[in-house]
Amino acid sequence: MADASRVALVTGASRGIGREIALALAKQDIAVGLLARDADALEGVRRDCAQAGARVAVARADVTDHEQVEEAVAAVRSELGPIDLLVNNAGRIESTEVPIWRADPDEWWAVVETDLRGPFLCCRTVLPDMVERRRGRIVNISTGMAFTDADVYSAYRVAKTGLVRLTGAVAAAGAPYGVTAFDVAPGVVPTDMTRSMEMHTDRTEWTPPKLVCDLVTAIASGRADALSGRYLRAGADDLDTLLATAERIVEQDARTLRLRPYGSDDPLA
Repeated sequence: MADASRVALVTGASRGIGREIALALAKQDIAVGLLARDADALEGVRRDCAQAGARVAVARADVTDHEQVEEAVAAVRSELGPIDLLVNNAGRIESTEVPIWRADPDEWWAVVETDLRGPFLCCRTVLPDMVERRRGRIVNISTGMAFTDADVYSAYRVAKTGLVRLTGAVAAAGAPYGVTAFDVAPGVVPTDMTRSMEMHTDRTEWTPPKLVCDLVTAIASGRADALSGRYLRAGADDLDTLLATAERIVEQDARTLRLRPYGSDDPLA
């Protein structure tokens, strides 16, 4: 197993899943860089992580702004050292459940920018150092909605499907340099975002945040490196089971996004 990650950067760390992941990493004695747009909210998370005994750095940035991302990463690196774990958690979703022809164009594109451009910019900024040092892990917070068609939340689905492709690109290009990448779906965690979604109005069962954190901290430890480029789902997956079948998962090219031929006579088969 490769060395465990020592310095992490978590985006969207001011609340919700991002806050929980940052605190869980801090409890594992991993130095944590906290990135979000709300500096005041980040200060509370900083205090919680510091109380857990971790070194912490705070950087205010909009993940869709290239310059802000570069400045934030540089500030965290200067304070904590080289980043060897990036958790792309910052995200948003449409405010209403409507079909694509009723979607607001500006909001639709803003969702894609946050959920896809943001992770791309963060990856692009941290990867050169990871490649040079030949160590690094990237966790993209994903969703099962990336793999399904539906009549609503088209921007969110498009962005998250693109994010799966981004994970695959990082895993493929980074493999010779010791860099791994993972799609982690948190399930339905009770956050401000999920509670705002009409589809969850009557939901009574939620994914405990701890299950998401357990999966991310396992990735940080290096236990999941054999599953680089694959999709993992908190609350449904047992990591030990996945690892026991990792060779078969890779051989069958499972747990990732592929075009399925309709049979052996399909010209694309």
